[in-house]
This record gives sequence, C-alpha cells and structure tokens, in this order.
Amino acid sequence: MTAATTPSFELTGKIVFVTGASRGIGRACALACAGSGADMVVGIRKPGDGEALVAEIEALGRRAFAVRMDLSDLDSVRAAVAQAHDHFGRIDVLVNNVGIGPENLAEDVTEADFDYTVNINLKGTFFTTQAVGKLMMSRKSGRIINISSQAGSVTLRGESIYCMTKAAINHLTRCLAAEWARHGITVNSIAPTFIWTDGTRPSLDQPEFHAHVLAHIPLGRIGDPIDVAGAVVFLASPAASLITGANIMVDGGWSIAGG
Repeated sequence: MTAATTPSFELTGKIVFVTGASRGIGRACALACAGSGADMVVGIRKPGDGEALVAEIEALGRRAFAVRMDLSDLDSVRAAVAQAHDHFGRIDVLVNNVGIGPENLAEDVTEADFDYTVNINLKGTFFTTQAVGKLMMSRKSGRIINISSQAGSVTLRGESIYCMTKAAINHLTRCLAAEWARHGITVNSIAPTFIWTDGTRPSLDQPEFHAHVLAHIPLGRIGDPIDVAGAVVFLASPAASLITGANIMVDGGWSIAGG
C-alpha cells in the first residue's frame, strides 16, 4: 500500500501538551503520545510531580518539559501555557485532562462544592483552551482533545454536579469545533467509563461497587488508562484530520446499555 492509502497514527514532530499529567489517565496519555513520536509538555500541579514522567519520556527518545499549573488559578494557567510555548515555540495538540468529581447527593451539595467543581472542570478547562487556542490560531493549525466522561451522557447517583460539568464539556467541544474550524483547529472529546487509577481504586476495590460498575458495562471490564490514551493518540494523529466536534465514548458500552 502507498502512503496515501495508509492512515498515519504517527505524532513525530508534534508538540503535545497534556494537563494533569502526573498520574492516571494524564500520565498514560503523555507516555502514549511520546511513544508515538511527540515531544511533550506535561502540566503538573505540585512542583516535582513531573520529574519521573519527564525521565520516562526522555527514555523514549523524546523531549519533555514540565510546567506547573493549577486550574483554580488562571494566572498559573496562562503562565504555564506561555512557558510551554516559549520552550518549544508552538503547541500542536492540547489534551485537557484535569477534572475533579467529589461525590455528594444533590440535596447535600454546598455552594463551595459547586463552585470548586465548576471552577476546575469548566472555567479552568475553558481558559486553558482559550490560551492555547489563540496560539494555534496564529499558525492556522491545532488539535484540542477534552477528556470528558460517560457522566456527560448518563446519570450517576451522587454526582450531579460532576455530570453537569461533563455534559457542558461535551457541548463546549461542539461549540469550539464549529467556531474554530476556520482556523484549522479540530476540537473533540473523549468520554471514559470508570478507569483503574489511584483515584478510583479505593472504590473499585470494594466488591459491591465493583460488581455494580461491571453490571453496567456490556464489555464486562473496567477500563485501563491506556484505553483512553489510545483514543487520544488517534485524535491527535493525521488519521483523524477530518474529525471535529465528536465525542468518543470509551465506556465499554455503558451509555448504549441505558446505564
């Protein structure tokens, strides 16, 4: 087959910025993109959290640069984006991975809980995207990938605010895709089900909860971070150049099963 008829999933020569990259899904996405040839900017919240990840990326033969960013502090966000751009000269792909989901029944949600979740999941994501998007506009090229959740499409008891923010991320993805297509920027989202991470393991290790989750997933297994990272590499790659405004469900079928 010729190159013209073979889709490319290579990211060689691309600069990919992953937020919340120090662990879990973000870490898997950063390593997967580096493994596909990209040089990486890794956003981390605490100083020193990115050192091991940077070393792993460099061991793959790729360049890596860690920036501190806290999505609750927009000055920190803008400074991190500026540092990343100054270091590499451009940002080709942004993966918005940071998100929080404190559980609480709707009748018990406090204003502080509400504000914190919305500020991180929506406000922080929007303004990170805006800062990077402006840089992409100047080059008439870019890929933005938002890590959403199945929670944006199904109901999860005790997570009404989280579900609300992820539904908003899905629609923001479509809005930005329509608005920024003229700048050569694609905007897509990925919606995972429960994924084995340090954050979810305490709950998923409980037999009753584990069984409850599996009962909703037709494919019969909890996701691994690499399942999400695979979708990220695809959307960042040349193979996905005509895809924008899409929300890829990485949920084992939960959403189609009426969960």
